Amino acid sequence: MSQVAEGRAMLKRMTVLENLRIGAHVRKDKELRHDIHQVLSKFAVLGERHDQLAGLLSGVEQQMLAIGRALMARRRIVLLDEPSLGLAPMGVTEIVRTLRALRDDEKTNFLVEQNARRALQVADRSY
Repeated sequence: MSQVAEGRAMLKRMTVLENLRIGAHVRKDKELRHDIHQVLSKFAVLGERHDQLAGLLSGVEQQMLAIGRALMARRRIVLLDEPSLGLAPMGVTEIVRTLRALRDDEKTNFLVEQNARRALQVADRSY
């Protein structure tokens, strides 16, 4: 299980790549480069900024990095806490697009979100 915490909680003085590597710190396999490539392909803007400090990213880019970091752990369950919190409407739309793509992966995603309308757009079940 991996978690995307409310407020993104990234290491702002580290680069995008360093943050992604931290997400994989519990892994022992040799597919780290492949998974970094996959995450950077999924979030093209992060690929463009891979050597930039995370603290200099926009809010939606930071949220994408937080999701990417959680994916690097290769867990089957991902917990997402308020992924649209504090984002402009266009950023929320981008995160919803990302959550739809995650739904199509073979992972179980638990989403806590106060924006119920947006959450229901990506949910298979809601409570």
